[in-house]
Amino acid sequence: MRAHLAQVLLPCLAAAAVVACGGGGSSNPFDNPPDVTNPAGVSGQKLSFAYFQRCINPIFLAQLQTNQGGTISTQTCAGSGCHDNTTGTGGALRVIPGATALDVTDPANTPDVIRASDMYKNFYSAQGSVVIGEPTHSRLLTKPLLMQVLHGGGLIFLSDQDPNAKLMQYWITHAVPAGADEFSTASNGMFTPPDPNTGTCNTQ
Repeated sequence: MRAHLAQVLLPCLAAAAVVACGGGGSSNPFDNPPDVTNPAGVSGQKLSFAYFQRCINPIFLAQLQTNQGGTISTQTCAGSGCHDNTTGTGGALRVIPGATALDVTDPANTPDVIRASDMYKNFYSAQGSVVIGEPTHSRLLTKPLLMQVLHGGGLIFLSDQDPNAKLMQYWITHAVPAGADEFSTASNGMFTPPDPNTGTCNTQ
């Protein structure tokens, strides 16, 4: 009888001990969180190709100061050791440095023509590093800012007030209208004057 009672009580006591140590609650620092939440983002929307081409892609080609553990240097995001499409080692973001800009106002540059271009490949790769509408959850921005994420290229932007960081924030938070594609002329308002070929890139 005692042996049978021990067989019944031991599993119960073990289970109670696990709960007491945090196995079923939040007191155990090594336990999984009770809920996992993902940012809502802007479901079904796309980012502007025109703004990317004129305002974001040049950031990848610019000579930027980097800080890697206190070592200061100057290089480009599209460099061979970083995000270059063929020789880069910088993860998912891939940039074709020689991508040619296209006139998005030229009727000959149809969506199919643009989507076959190297510039569009850069756009597609960059958009893949973005949670639309959520700059602080977008690797495109959090990595160069070292915002709770590692970046092999080190610290690129000293703060979110860096001019290039502000361009990225604006792009991420200004998706084209729902139901429109990435070439929508509605995004012309992202430039001043509203011309994707000559306008200044807005940041607010």
